[in-house]
Amino acid sequence: MLMKTSSQSLTEQLAGRFAQRIRNRLLAPGARLPSVRLCAEQQGVSPSTVVAAYDQLLAQGLVEARKNRGFFVREAGAPPDEARASTAPATGTMPAGWTAAHWMVTRRGPSAPVNATSLIRGMFHKISDKPQPGMGVFPSEWLESTFMPAAVRKVTSPRSLNEFSLQYGEPLGDSGLRRALSQKLMALSVPAAPDQIITSVGATHALDIVSRTLLRPGDPVMVEEPGWAVEFARLTALGMHLLPVPRRADGPDLEVMAKYCAVHKPKLYVSVSVFHNPTSYCLSPGSAHRILQLANQHDFYIVEDDTYGHIAPDHATRLSTLDGLQRTVYVSGFAKILAPNWRIGFLAAPAPLVEQLLDTKLLGTLTTPALLEKALALCIEQGQLRRHCERIRTRLDGARARSVKLALNAGCRFAAEPAGLFGWVDTGVDTDALSQRMLDEGYLLAPGALFHAERKPSTLMRINFATTQEATFWKKFAELKKRM
Repeated sequence: MLMKTSSQSLTEQLAGRFAQRIRNRLLAPGARLPSVRLCAEQQGVSPSTVVAAYDQLLAQGLVEARKNRGFFVREAGAPPDEARASTAPATGTMPAGWTAAHWMVTRRGPSAPVNATSLIRGMFHKISDKPQPGMGVFPSEWLESTFMPAAVRKVTSPRSLNEFSLQYGEPLGDSGLRRALSQKLMALSVPAAPDQIITSVGATHALDIVSRTLLRPGDPVMVEEPGWAVEFARLTALGMHLLPVPRRADGPDLEVMAKYCAVHKPKLYVSVSVFHNPTSYCLSPGSAHRILQLANQHDFYIVEDDTYGHIAPDHATRLSTLDGLQRTVYVSGFAKILAPNWRIGFLAAPAPLVEQLLDTKLLGTLTTPALLEKALALCIEQGQLRRHCERIRTRLDGARARSVKLALNAGCRFAAEPAGLFGWVDTGVDTDALSQRMLDEGYLLAPGALFHAERKPSTLMRINFATTQEATFWKKFAELKKRM
């Protein structure tokens, strides 16, 4: 709260609060600040104090005033909004059956999601000691274990360290870990030999290796929408032409995919088949078969991100299982289930692609650190990771039941059947605006705008079932929601 007894004036405090959020990307470029009247009401100050604070932000170049629209976080290096709005779209005739939105994507491609890293930056700036509903990982107390430190101690004995740390590691990654991962994938009926597996610095790095190997700037790439905006931004930064495919309960919109294939000849499709982020949808066998038919017919590869597979049933439908790693590249990691800072990921690829993918890894990182890879191999081989995943799944089931009940009591509805780690919740109000009000109360939300290739207002938000079990959060949520 703003304090009248502070050494700073109320104007300076308010401007400083907004400035800090803008610099930390908790207020993303393009985001609209509350109106002067609303901000004054929320902060318990006079409208003149808000006007003075906004003037300070204008002077610092952090916001811009748009005539008759309000104040917006400035997009560094971007032209004024009026100039962007006056840019005429490319001409052309929209094919029958297309929506206007998808035709515009076809003609000019979506803009880069400027808010993509806002939630990630929020993870590195502690908001408060309260459980954070927008976080993408399990609470640290859920991940605490004795087997991980024991495995690290074992591989860091003086003899072990001298054996592997005084020279470069294996280019593909630690051979023991790759053997363990091969066995783990075989249990999912994904036929990956150890020499088809490449370790990486987390799953995001694995996705980057695949993109940099298979794509060139300007290549069309199909992505699921809603989806993880960091992936949208990463591909956009590489110069790719994003083609958002609506994600449904059973899989992607196959009609939209087929039209994209006919018009664009995409090079890649990026999919989260199991416990999709943010909806937690799982792919159906029928949709999976049709996707693979399209891939074969139109000659594109599929990257399957199985980051959430650790908390899913083994029998969940995976494209890599049905395809046998012919047109699919399987990607996963252990940050979500084991330790966010271990940063161990991997990919399993068709044999003909392995050397190209390895070249890309070597250009970026040479090798990956073997110490934690060897420790992880021990955790897998001794069954400790499997038992840990089972405990997490059981605990998550209970947390989900409690969170769903609280969310419904707070006036929300679920836009997708609750499952996995995340809930896709319709709040009935603009979650961009709501997220700023909740920040004042010490809570970081994940508003729906984060999960679209083009920024647009949304009443949806993603919640983490593990961190939304407290009635205190939902009480404050319902209170602020009612005021909007």
